[in-house]
Amino acid sequence: MLKDSPLMAVLPAKDIDRAKDFYRDKLGLEPSESIDEENLIYRCGNGTSFLLYQTDNAGSAKNTQMGWETDNLERDMEDLRGRGVTFEDYDFPGLKTENGVATIGWAKAAWFLDSEGNILNISQRA
Repeated sequence: MLKDSPLMAVLPAKDIDRAKDFYRDKLGLEPSESIDEENLIYRCGNGTSFLLYQTDNAGSAKNTQMGWETDNLERDMEDLRGRGVTFEDYDFPGLKTENGVATIGWAKAAWFLDSEGNILNISQRA
């Protein structure tokens, strides 16, 4: 049943206006739909989408909450850095970044925080 249903990621935002500015100015995304003042839908490639909703719980997750797959990680990181995005550096057992990039078997990946403290990533399959 669910395998044929569209999937929508859901991200929290403490300040929906600040988050909307971040997604527009840093990531080049505009909401495709506004359910109301506190719930925005963004459409991305291949029919994917995410809902950004206002809640005081934003920024509390310590894991990647959403990611984009790219065909050129370095190019996209350079573009995002030019827009003011800062990539995180990690040094955990099994995961170490160099200049913001980790190689993890099947992919190269980089992580950054949105304005609400959500952990997002971009990755390129090897």
